Amino acid sequence: MGWEYRKSLKFGPLRLNLSRRGVGHSWGNRAFRVTKAADGRRTLSVNLPGGFHWRKTLSGSR
Repeated sequence: MGWEYRKSLKFGPLRLNLSRRGVGHSWGNRAFRVTKAADGRRTLSVNLPGGFHWRKTLSGSR
């Protein structure tokens, strides 16, 4: 079984995500967030009250 490392640091609306694969970052709040993962994927997330959410991968390797 391999090892895993993940750490998230928050600076207001900016979040740095550190993992074994590299560094990613995201910007936004609970309702609206734009993320760039360590592998290059860019994702737009929208979360609405009541458990409704929408996620779209904008570009990247997957």
